[in-house]
Amino acid sequence: MAAAATGASAVVASTQISAQPQPARSVTKSDPRRAYPQPPFRPQNQRFPGLAGAMQPKPDHGEDSYAGSGRLAGLKALITGGDSGMGRAAAIAFAREGADVAIAFLPEEESDAREVLKLIEAAGRRAVAVTGDIRTEEVCRRIVSEAVTSLGGLDILVNNAGAQTMQATLETISAEQFDRTMKTNVYAPFWLTKAALPHLGPGSSIIMTASSLGYDPNPDQVDYSLTKAANINFAKSLTKQLAGRGIRVNAVAPGPIWTPLIVQTGRSDELYAQFGAGTPAGRPGQPAELASIYVQLADPTASYASGQVYGATGANGDA
Repeated sequence: MAAAATGASAVVASTQISAQPQPARSVTKSDPRRAYPQPPFRPQNQRFPGLAGAMQPKPDHGEDSYAGSGRLAGLKALITGGDSGMGRAAAIAFAREGADVAIAFLPEEESDAREVLKLIEAAGRRAVAVTGDIRTEEVCRRIVSEAVTSLGGLDILVNNAGAQTMQATLETISAEQFDRTMKTNVYAPFWLTKAALPHLGPGSSIIMTASSLGYDPNPDQVDYSLTKAANINFAKSLTKQLAGRGIRVNAVAPGPIWTPLIVQTGRSDELYAQFGAGTPAGRPGQPAELASIYVQLADPTASYASGQVYGATGANGDA
């Protein structure tokens, strides 16, 4: 009789015996240049904050395409700006990966939000709606508190809500606009994260939605670009502070992406029509194309990814 395997040999043998082949999943390839609508687009303009449901063409958030595999099973997530854009794509993907999801949004965005809540519930997960303007610390603290109470805890925070308005010169940026942009994009993530930290334990994840403009700013988006650079810095500095607590912090820096932020910025008809045409891909990205990035950063198995900035820029490189 052969001697029993010992030490490393025993581990290898056990692994070989227990490993089971996984069923193959069919994947359909597509040319990324032709996968989604290309310019020219119909000129359009909406009032702040803008609605995905009123855009032409309507953005794809993965409603009909994202298929989950249980990567976030049992986790609880709060996503600001979860009614549209990247927040909506993340909410749909998180739910289909097994997470319960709370989305925060402005009252004016309720029609978009209701669609998202139905999709979360259709995935068999708990859907929580929290409304409020995040430009005050009081509202940010309330949003976190309501989400934690309704979800029964918190594992993932996605600071995604943003404000953006184009102005040709610095002189035309009003104090009111600058204040809205700074408080929505910089103050609110600070307040929300501060309120969420007591509820986040080892293995939790914080994700910032930044922008490629944080690296390569546009001359007509000075205040917005400034805040996106701050978001990237916040993620990189906070990850060093929280690493000792087992909490990961990362950022997603996409652009240009077809979301309601685009149609409420005051662009000219020509800029709307040609949005995204200048990328090597020849088109803007769709929120659905970023969903898997948010899932990857939220997935506990990505435990060595912290302080990272993940780009999705239509072949523009990392900026």
